[in-house]
Amino acid sequence: MGYPRVVLAGTNSGVGKTTLTMGLIAALKKRGLTIQPFKVGPDYIDPSYHTRVSGRYCRNLDAWMLAKDAVLELFERQAKLSDISIIEGVMGLYDGLKNKETGSSAHLAKMLKSPVILVMDAGSMSRSAGAVVLGYKEFDRGVDLRGVIVNNIGSRAHYDSIKTTIEKRTGLPVLGFLPKDKVLVLPERHLGLIPAGERGVLDSFIEKLSGLIEKTIDIDRVIKISRQAEAFPRFTKKLFGGSQRAERVTIAIAKDEAFNFYYQDNLDILVDRGANLVEFKPLGDKRLPEGADGLYIGGGFPELFAGKLSRNISLKNDILKKAKGGMPIYAECGGLMYLAKEIIDFENKAYPMVGIFDASIKMALRLRALGYVTVEALKDNLLCDKGRDIKAHVFHWSYLDKSGGKEKYAYRVKKDKDNITSDGLVKWNTLASYAHLHFGSDPELAGKFIEHCRASRHCDPAHSRTGGGRSNLRKRGDR
Repeated sequence: MGYPRVVLAGTNSGVGKTTLTMGLIAALKKRGLTIQPFKVGPDYIDPSYHTRVSGRYCRNLDAWMLAKDAVLELFERQAKLSDISIIEGVMGLYDGLKNKETGSSAHLAKMLKSPVILVMDAGSMSRSAGAVVLGYKEFDRGVDLRGVIVNNIGSRAHYDSIKTTIEKRTGLPVLGFLPKDKVLVLPERHLGLIPAGERGVLDSFIEKLSGLIEKTIDIDRVIKISRQAEAFPRFTKKLFGGSQRAERVTIAIAKDEAFNFYYQDNLDILVDRGANLVEFKPLGDKRLPEGADGLYIGGGFPELFAGKLSRNISLKNDILKKAKGGMPIYAECGGLMYLAKEIIDFENKAYPMVGIFDASIKMALRLRALGYVTVEALKDNLLCDKGRDIKAHVFHWSYLDKSGGKEKYAYRVKKDKDNITSDGLVKWNTLASYAHLHFGSDPELAGKFIEHCRASRHCDPAHSRTGGGRSNLRKRGDR
């Protein structure tokens, strides 16, 4: 199968890839096409915009955390349901892990055999733009570079000059531009862009952006390039179609403005392995969903909603009671913060949280951790056995400030041979850490979590089983 597809890759970070990707998706959607968005790497926020615009969950394709066959399977599973796949790159086209290709947009593009359109900020360039694009073209001839889109253009004359020099010196077509316009700049906060769900004016922003792109970018040429992609590579399917058991479990998923950092494929793998997922809102709901066998709390911005989370005492008490009773609870990053004794915000104000762990989480004035890591389990836990290595990603401004000394670390974190730290906490049947995991790296991580949920259900004779047959939540027409 061909699976029309194209990677929008930048010369560097901050050139407007996310804005362009959003606008292009919206413009293609106006033409009646079904668009499947993807994001290269471990980002959560950019995908929230693409999900909002396309009406389909944006999927992460991470060539470091995932094996090649896993990347291809996750891509094909969604691409076959769409007319065209738009893949936003990460950082600059050739920027990978430790100055290597691994994990870069170029790595992913070659893995998918996808054509690439280069996005560059030409706001302070004219003839030099040709030299920049020529360098990207010649740096790796294995990358199928098909065209260029330029951003931050001051005038039509500026664009014509840029277009002429790029096409003359590189032979690559310039497919269009975005003009200088402060309205087209997406707002940011300490973890990056503000998530799409918090932007009340996003619809009008998208409408203006898509209308502009229809006038300034050759959309027909972009579609044509996507349809010229090579035949999709062969691969072995391993992630989906796993063991199906008659007895399913119900896992509650924390989902609101405070907690929304999830890889959608993680949730799909849980469903495939035997879970029914029920969403709840930590900011408003007073109890966990009835019949829940387990709990999954993803990342997000609990520090920005600490006051409201703290005041929801009923839910905090319910979670603590369930944790003491042995309910399997898995939490990542923001979830770890919520399960601690308290969050101390940027202004040094403390807000009581769930209190499973006798530890304080404090917001720092700088980034505390960012990048890929390998975590080694220091003891058996919900996801794996002691000694198991798992690829992960970390990105957080907070840190474990105080602990009662009774808590057990979950992982030994290895970024390189000279940078080994500890992360995460384990207590009762709860595992929480700063590490973000992708179950596509090994679906048995999800399988083991589900087995713990099933075992916990049978150990609790008072447990309600009314939730065991709940339907899986599906939103926005996604399949």
